[in-house]
Amino acid sequence: MKAMIPPVLLIMCFIIGCSSNEEPNEPIVPEPETGTLYFPPIGSSTWQTNTPSELGWNVNAEQALFDFLEVKGTDGFIILKDGKIVVEWYFGGFTADDSHSWNSAGKTLTAMTVGIAQEEGHLSIDQTSQLYLGEGWSMLTPEQETNITIRHHLTMTTGLDYTVADPFCYDKECLLYKNEPGTFWYYHNAAYTLLDQIVTNATGMDFKQYSYEKIRDKIGMQGAWVKVGYNNLFFSNTRSMARFGLLCLNQGTWGETEILADKTYITEMTTTSQDLNPSYGYLWWLNGKSSFKVPGFETTYSGELMSQAPNDLIAGLGAFDQKLYVVPSQNLVIVRLGDDGGEGQLGPSSFDNLLWEKLNAYLN
Repeated sequence: MKAMIPPVLLIMCFIIGCSSNEEPNEPIVPEPETGTLYFPPIGSSTWQTNTPSELGWNVNAEQALFDFLEVKGTDGFIILKDGKIVVEWYFGGFTADDSHSWNSAGKTLTAMTVGIAQEEGHLSIDQTSQLYLGEGWSMLTPEQETNITIRHHLTMTTGLDYTVADPFCYDKECLLYKNEPGTFWYYHNAAYTLLDQIVTNATGMDFKQYSYEKIRDKIGMQGAWVKVGYNNLFFSNTRSMARFGLLCLNQGTWGETEILADKTYITEMTTTSQDLNPSYGYLWWLNGKSSFKVPGFETTYSGELMSQAPNDLIAGLGAFDQKLYVVPSQNLVIVRLGDDGGEGQLGPSSFDNLLWEKLNAYLN
C-alpha cells in the first residue's frame, strides 16, 4: 500500500490500543514443546530462545546482517527457529513494545479470517460476493456482480477496473467493470478490502472483532486494525507478527489449539490459487514458481519471486518492506518491520533478495 503511514498515524496507533499485553520483565523459562515446534505461552513475555552458535549458524556473518538491517531503516527484526527466538533486534529507539503497521502483509491475517468464517459455516469462498455485499455494491450489472466470487477477491482476479483514479477506493462509483472475473490478475486493493465487509455481513460480527476473537486473542498477539483512508491496516509489535507466522508455519494450529482446522483451505491459501500469477495464493506470496506478477504492473516476469530465498518460502509482504517470511522446510519464521528498505514497492522488491543474501550467509 503506497505512502499511507505518516508518523502521526503511527503515533495515533500507539495511543489507541496497540499496547502490549505481554509482561515485559518476566524471565524466559523453559516451556514444553509440541512436536518439533515450541509455542510461547499466552499473556506473557516468556519465550524460549536458542543461540546461533548452538544451531551451527555462521556467527561471523551476523554483523553484516545487523549492519544491513540498520542501514535499511529497520525497526524490528526477529528470527524464529523451531518456534524459539534466535535473533531479536531493535533499532533506532524502536522497542519490543512498540507497534508498527504491517501494511499489506496484514492481508495474510484477512486470508486466515476468511478461512475461519468458511470453516464455521458463515460463508463459502465459491459463493458470489453479492450475497454478502448486496446487489448494487458496484457499477457492474447485477449479472456481472453475480459472477464475482469471494475466491476472486482472495486471489486478485475480480476483474474490477484497477485503472480508476483511486485503486484503494471501494465506494460504488469506484468499482467498474474491466475484465471477466478469473481471466486477469491484478493487485487491486479495493477488491481486497471488500473482504472486510463480506466477513462482517456473513458472520454478523464486525470484521475487526471477529479476527481478534478468532486469531489474535487465541495466540497471544497484541495489536489492532486501524482505518487509514480506505485501508484497514493492522498494527502490532514485532513479536505479535512472529506469533502469527508461527501459527501459519504450523498449518493453523497453535500448540494443541486448532485456530483453523480446515487444512484444505490452509493448503489452498499457501499454494498457487490461479494460473494467472503462479506466485500468489490467497493473499500470500509464494516463492519457487515459474513466473510472477507484482503490484502496480500488468507484466508477467519469468522466474521465481525471490531468487535468493528458499523455494518453499511463503510471505506476507507490505509496502515499505514489511516482511513476514515463513519457510516450512527449515521451521523458520522471519519478521522485518521498519521504513522503506529502498524500493517503496507494494509487494516483493529487490530488498528481499538483498536480505536473503545476508540471511543465507548467516543461516548456513
